[in-house]
Amino acid sequence: MIAACRGAWLLVALLFVSPLRSQDFPLELRVPVAVSPPNLVELDQGVEPAPAAAELVVPFSLLGRFVLPGTRMVLDLPFAGGGNDASTPVTVIHGARPGPVLCLAAGIHGDEINGIEIVRRVANALQAEQIAGTVVAVPVVNLSGFQRGTRYLPDRRDLNRSFPGSRYGSMASRIAHVFFDGIARHCDALIDFHTGSFDRSNLPQVRADLRLPAVLQLARGLGATVVLHSPGSKGMLRLAATAAGIPALTFEVGAPARLQVSEIEVAVAAINGLLHHLGMSQGSPSDEATQPIFYDSQWVRANAGGLLIGEVALGQRVQKGQRLGRVIDPIHNTERVIMSPVFGRVLGMAQNQQVLPGFAAFHLGEETSEQHAVEEAAAEISDAAEDASEEDGGRVGTETLDRSAQIDEDVE
Repeated sequence: MIAACRGAWLLVALLFVSPLRSQDFPLELRVPVAVSPPNLVELDQGVEPAPAAAELVVPFSLLGRFVLPGTRMVLDLPFAGGGNDASTPVTVIHGARPGPVLCLAAGIHGDEINGIEIVRRVANALQAEQIAGTVVAVPVVNLSGFQRGTRYLPDRRDLNRSFPGSRYGSMASRIAHVFFDGIARHCDALIDFHTGSFDRSNLPQVRADLRLPAVLQLARGLGATVVLHSPGSKGMLRLAATAAGIPALTFEVGAPARLQVSEIEVAVAAINGLLHHLGMSQGSPSDEATQPIFYDSQWVRANAGGLLIGEVALGQRVQKGQRLGRVIDPIHNTERVIMSPVFGRVLGMAQNQQVLPGFAAFHLGEETSEQHAVEEAAAEISDAAEDASEEDGGRVGTETLDRSAQIDEDVE
């Protein structure tokens, strides 16, 4: 009796002194119950099985804010410019269903306003409750350049030669860093909109590194839009993005310092088709026409100074030896003809204007199939790798891999 009482008091003491642990109270595990297969008779009779549980969509976090599923929010991206604090609007459309995060950026060059209007139209038309995934729209990245109507920043630097940027670098480098770390790194894909530069106009076209499968798939989502294979130049946003594992491409549309409605509408339709291709919207797919691929391109330059008058149109196919335009010398009342050195298509051209000798006047692309372009790019990589292994121990520089790596004059 005394021993039993002592045992009871000891148990009570242990309960109060020792913490309760799961291993002190072992539970018998239940045998899992197998899930029955669907009733085939019910399926034959048109009885649909119970729907699967919807995948949870969490709020989207960006710039220290949370955007709820099925809603949109305009955020401020702070920049330091010219000694004054400024911010550019960032519109986030966060869908009610899961999907990728697509960034649409424009206005990196402040005078390229076609892209600004393209991003604005696409963002305004999207209904958050009807899309899957998230669209992050930044229509004016270079706010100071846009306000001054100029391509460059106040320090005369090109923002699209400054990515991914640095927190402690030049003004351009700091702005690039804020955008790249604050926006681009949070996205799964990126489209950067541009136009031709310095009174040149571009046929709506995509610039993309077709050696990268994810980039190639992104470009294919734009339907019949012309594609020019180009790895890009150091400091470009799309090059920095792909280096960070984010598929990116440049979408060139028209000329700077003007709104070209027909070109804008073409690009808006292409982006809406891309959203469908990515499974983000229920809209119409892109035009299923054959997508022109240009692997080689070259600028044809004025061989004299004077007044440039073009004789071809954007998108026109030209023969080798065909007249592209002429340069008139009004002082001596003479003119020189500019001829096409290749069979191809006019991807870009200068507006009629006064030019100096060597001015890049016509941008021609040689058309080829997508498969041939990819195969030729892969062959160049292989050849460059073999040469590099012999000459420098296997190190391959990007600049050695492609003849279209530098598209000068009409820089993105």
